[in-house]
Amino acid sequence: MSVINGKEFINRIDRLNTEIWFDGQKVQGKISEHPAFKGIIQSKAALYELQHNPNLKDEMTFPLPETGERIGLSYLQPKTKEDLKKRRKMIEHWARATYGLMGRSPDYMNTAVMSFAASSSMLKDRDKCFPENIVSLYRMARENDLSFTHTFVTPQVNRSQSYFERSDEPIAAKVIDRNEDGIVIKGARLLATQGGLTDEVLVFSAPRFFMDQNEAYAFSIPSDKKGLKFICRDTFVGGESHFDHPLSSRFEEMDTIIVFDEVLVPWNRVFFYDNVDAATDFITKSAFDHFALHQVVTRQIVKTEFIMGLAELLVETINVGEYQHIQEKMSEVIIGLETMKALLEKAENDATVDKWGFMRPSVVPLQVASNLFSKVYPRFCEIIQLIGASGMVTLPTEKSFQSAIRADLDMYIQGANKSAEDRVKIFRLAWDLTMSPFGTRQIQYERYFFGDPIRLSSRLYHSYPKEEYLKMINQFLNLKD
Repeated sequence: MSVINGKEFINRIDRLNTEIWFDGQKVQGKISEHPAFKGIIQSKAALYELQHNPNLKDEMTFPLPETGERIGLSYLQPKTKEDLKKRRKMIEHWARATYGLMGRSPDYMNTAVMSFAASSSMLKDRDKCFPENIVSLYRMARENDLSFTHTFVTPQVNRSQSYFERSDEPIAAKVIDRNEDGIVIKGARLLATQGGLTDEVLVFSAPRFFMDQNEAYAFSIPSDKKGLKFICRDTFVGGESHFDHPLSSRFEEMDTIIVFDEVLVPWNRVFFYDNVDAATDFITKSAFDHFALHQVVTRQIVKTEFIMGLAELLVETINVGEYQHIQEKMSEVIIGLETMKALLEKAENDATVDKWGFMRPSVVPLQVASNLFSKVYPRFCEIIQLIGASGMVTLPTEKSFQSAIRADLDMYIQGANKSAEDRVKIFRLAWDLTMSPFGTRQIQYERYFFGDPIRLSSRLYHSYPKEEYLKMINQFLNLKD
């Protein structure tokens, strides 16, 4: 098997016997037809269709050296800077198809699996580590074009640095047994975006203070594994109308809590367990940050381009471009966009080959971009709101334009150079992006996409090579110590 198409993706998800709970009820029937999931599944299916576009064949797929079979380019392990640029072009195609609004497009998790496999040798000869299982998963994923969600966040019972769970029953998912068949997991993990809507769940431990040995593990299992349960938040789909809800009707990604009720993870699916050092090193020293951030920043640039286009369309629709405060706000978006582009270019230009022969983009510019975007994205949304002003809240529906009041709407809510209907379409898009439940979730999502912004800033400070700059000042002042 090689790259799948949209229909194959939908059929495969519908065939899963996944336990999903929504609004207090267990989801029955085809997942792809449920109102909370239908839009995102259809949008995701369209992404898989891109891999079969004859005009994009060489930009979305590549032949396996062993068989010549074409697989998704998101699984390409880059050996050269040209390979990195190929990956970026592929990511841009995925992102432009969703305007950067799908944080868990397939290429993100494919990139994660690829990066783990590229760094699997880190675990060689370490206690309770199985690097060969990571490589096996990577091969299975690329050859079957599997879809993934992932989870690494523990429940927010107590976020203090000194908290150590002491409950009788596990709250954070832990290894409670090791037997001849595998490890047994009980407890919960948070924030699996598109949880229950993918073939597989990738589970790994994020480094943190006072990590319990029983929580130091990584593995991947099918989404319909016995004992696995996905609990959904409320849906942010406003409705099926693309006029009224142009974004949430298409791109609303459900977030879930994953409950492990004594889930058996077979040994051939375990990457490591009971090893705190491995859990810490594998995330912080592997290629994951380099390649995942490369995908994320590329997507965020496309998203910023979308915001730029929408903001300018708002300006033209109500003819406010002559005001300097509007020009200043638009310049903020331009500066953010061009800064992100420059940082991505620098990451690729400064890429180096790691000790296993893979070309890693420079991580520092990507970390800077990630820190930057978590701060500027909420501001971009505020700029959209400020440009739109009161027009953001006086928005008739699609049905209003099909009713007896159509003539009133055409007269009183037209734009400077747009019909009333087109003006409302534009403003409803701005509202859905920045003010609807979908839009506010997007703001929070980008704030915390790669983790707590304060911890990301701290990590950047500690990892940044400051020695040369310090040496320069010491030399200038002729300091002795």
